[in-house]
Amino acid sequence: PCTIAKELALYVIIYAPVQMAADLPENYENHLDAFQFILDVPTDWEETIVLNGEIGKYITTARKDINSDDWYLGSITNENSRSIDISLSFLEPNKKYNATIYKDPKDGSWETKPEEINIVNHVFEKDNKYTINLVSGGGQAIKFSVIK
Repeated sequence: PCTIAKELALYVIIYAPVQMAADLPENYENHLDAFQFILDVPTDWEETIVLNGEIGKYITTARKDINSDDWYLGSITNENSRSIDISLSFLEPNKKYNATIYKDPKDGSWETKPEEINIVNHVFEKDNKYTINLVSGGGQAIKFSVIK
């Protein structure tokens, strides 16, 4: 069971130097805003940090792009919704990051709204904490870009 946000998060969680979006192009036309994450996410990484996880239940992974200062985060859950508090200590000190967050709607789940996605922007720094709210079968994918 999964949502679009979970599928996006898997691009970060699963290391795969050859990424692909498998489906008919027509099926992406209604989700071009979410497709932007697939266009942005790298296929190779400088650093990988698993922030938390429990086999078969949930995982959160952060990865730094090998060719830029951007960080990507993917977090997924099984059929149980959950909230996960994470530290953003992997970000560089004394820098601000624009985070583009791809997440499920609060009232969503893999059963009720698997194809709905909310995309929001927020500014974070290394010392910040963030609570990831995951719906049943859901996930979050985040791109952190340094604000210059």
